[in-house]
Amino acid sequence: MSRAKAAIVLCMDVGSSMSNFVPGEESPFEQAKKVMTLFVQRQVFAESKDDISLVLFGTDGTGNTLASEDQYQHITVHRHLFLPDFDLLEDIQNVVQPGTGQGDILDALIVCMDLLQKETIGKKYDKRHIEVFTDLSSPFSEDQLDIIVANMKKTGISLQFFLPFPVKDIGGSGDANDEARSSRHQNSFPRKGLTEQQKEGLLMVKKLMFALDKEDGLEDIYTFRESLERLSMFKKTERRPMAWPCQLTIGGKLSIRIVAYKSITEEKVKKSWMVVDAKTVKKDDIQKETVYCLNDDDETEVQKEDIIQGFRFGSDIIPFSKVDEEQMKYKTDGKCFAVLGFSRSSQILRHHYMGSQVLKVFAAKDDEAAAVALSALIHALNELDMVAIVRYVYDRRSNPQVGVAFPLIKDEYECLVYVQLPYMEDLRQYMFSSLKNNKKCTPTEDQLCAVDSLIDSMNLVYEDEREETAEDIFRTSKFPNPQFQRLFQCLQHKAFHPDAPLPPIEKHLIDMLEIPQEVMERCQAPLEKLKALFPLKDVGKIKEQKTAQIIFKDSSEDGPSTKKAKMEDDEGNFNIGQLAEGSVTTVGSVNPAENFRDLVRQKNVNFKEVSQQLINHIHQFLENGGVPYYMKSIRCIKVFREEAVKLSQVQCFNDFLEVLKKKVEDKNLPDFWEIIIQDGISLITKEEAEGSSVTVEDAKKFLAAKEKSIEISPVADEGGDVDDLGMTVHGSDPALGHSSNV
Repeated sequence: MSRAKAAIVLCMDVGSSMSNFVPGEESPFEQAKKVMTLFVQRQVFAESKDDISLVLFGTDGTGNTLASEDQYQHITVHRHLFLPDFDLLEDIQNVVQPGTGQGDILDALIVCMDLLQKETIGKKYDKRHIEVFTDLSSPFSEDQLDIIVANMKKTGISLQFFLPFPVKDIGGSGDANDEARSSRHQNSFPRKGLTEQQKEGLLMVKKLMFALDKEDGLEDIYTFRESLERLSMFKKTERRPMAWPCQLTIGGKLSIRIVAYKSITEEKVKKSWMVVDAKTVKKDDIQKETVYCLNDDDETEVQKEDIIQGFRFGSDIIPFSKVDEEQMKYKTDGKCFAVLGFSRSSQILRHHYMGSQVLKVFAAKDDEAAAVALSALIHALNELDMVAIVRYVYDRRSNPQVGVAFPLIKDEYECLVYVQLPYMEDLRQYMFSSLKNNKKCTPTEDQLCAVDSLIDSMNLVYEDEREETAEDIFRTSKFPNPQFQRLFQCLQHKAFHPDAPLPPIEKHLIDMLEIPQEVMERCQAPLEKLKALFPLKDVGKIKEQKTAQIIFKDSSEDGPSTKKAKMEDDEGNFNIGQLAEGSVTTVGSVNPAENFRDLVRQKNVNFKEVSQQLINHIHQFLENGGVPYYMKSIRCIKVFREEAVKLSQVQCFNDFLEVLKKKVEDKNLPDFWEIIIQDGISLITKEEAEGSSVTVEDAKKFLAAKEKSIEISPVADEGGDVDDLGMTVHGSDPALGHSSNV
């Protein structure tokens, strides 16, 4: 299916009369240039394949193949048929200037028709079209009007006129369409009298347009201002629908030839940026060279073939080669659209739809058997209110999807609509407390009615009860993508003004996204009522809640109490990220403390086995060394202690802490033990848990003994070496502060 292609000629009047203007208004020449600029830039950014030519009449000189001594004068073919580009835009803005003479509009039409006929020979165009921009002030001869009409009908050339005034200005045609068009724009144009030449020209234009189309001739006559409003939005990039042929299978015996098309997909910016040299603006002047180096002091260079991918797992880096990657990939047999089963449509929830596209599935073209079979399936699903659950694979390089196929029956066609569904691991179940059970948040009847009124006032559908019709007020389907609109605006601005700052966002783009005025007006009364029923009060500074634990706490703060441990657990333990991890089965190295806490709260888990997993990670962190690993170890030890107190596993923790103390001494880790002392992490006392035999004094001595074991050694005698003294100071007690080498 090839994309429709058109040959378009822009025919612009640049005669002297086009420069005339009324104070406070733009001249017809400037308005025509604006309309043409908007039209061409839409074609450029939409990546249109249409060819565009530019013909000027009223020029000082003459440049066309039909020109003779007194025929077709002051008409210039400025540009022949070619794809629209920034060169054409720049010509329209800067090169095209008003002339001092006048050209015959009908002669200009003949030149345009001749250009279209000659330059489209041997080429395939679906449409040939002429657009004329004029104020109809130039004299003309109607001698060849009938020939022009006959030729246009014969060759299938269409015609449009763009004028600085509406057709109604000379009384209109009297038909309903003319009246409607005029009334719609009557306040949009300056009301000034037309000259006799303009009236004569307008009669000729209407005669020409009605001769081409008796019923809707005037529908192709536009005003400059009307055109500016319509062209203010950039056109969407044209995309040709690509067919995806496949076999729809049901079981092992039933197969239907199908073809699918993307109905809805995410629109993305085409990143066709080219990197060029800033001074020469040439691509060839930039040479790229990639070098791979080791992360060492010498930045040793290595070859690309000596490098493989790696992933960090804890403190280790796990190599992952291309061979491993290929072996890990899911192997498919190619295209697939297989029905796995059927389900009630009510069981497919709207919030389960996922993916970035929607497919419409039709029977293969010119296959009557496939059309009959697919139609039977579609109607059966529709009558039974069922849907098909489908396995979808785009090609052998793609991962399989599971989706749902809905029946869709329209007057013009019928098809299946495919939407991707999530796998089990794609779902996240979050539990939140119910607002219904909170008495403080229970609304009154008046409050509920006020919220209902606000929702009703925000309805974006206008319903006419008399005519029983409904109309969208905020038609999002008609809105262009604001991101693309802004991008194209900036690109065009930079193309012509490379050193100027970016322009502000265009007003029509902001207005398009604003709340409709009639909706804003309807919402005012309900909003005021809502403010009155839901008043906001300043509650002042919230006082810190005092508990018995705070009021009657022990003056000694060395050991944390059971109450404190419980508060910390309640406040700091909840994490949304944990919900996404699923059920925990072992203590991992990423979140060992949280994994340990989750596991020990399970009834069927052995506390000693789980705690041993945690202890192994703590020892590994100490082996790695460094402040981040020390803090991770401290977090694990604190959680270990809290859970040991709660679950009466006192001896397990105390034995671990004594072994840890000895390990710290053997490994000479005074910095780590200093953190233990500062945080007051000592043995669990019998005041904290019944199973302990350790007193508060014993717990204090446990930490104090550590301090004595790493005291500063006596300074050498006066005859000692300076280096010895420096070494002594460097190994000073962390409790006195870390000292640097002298």
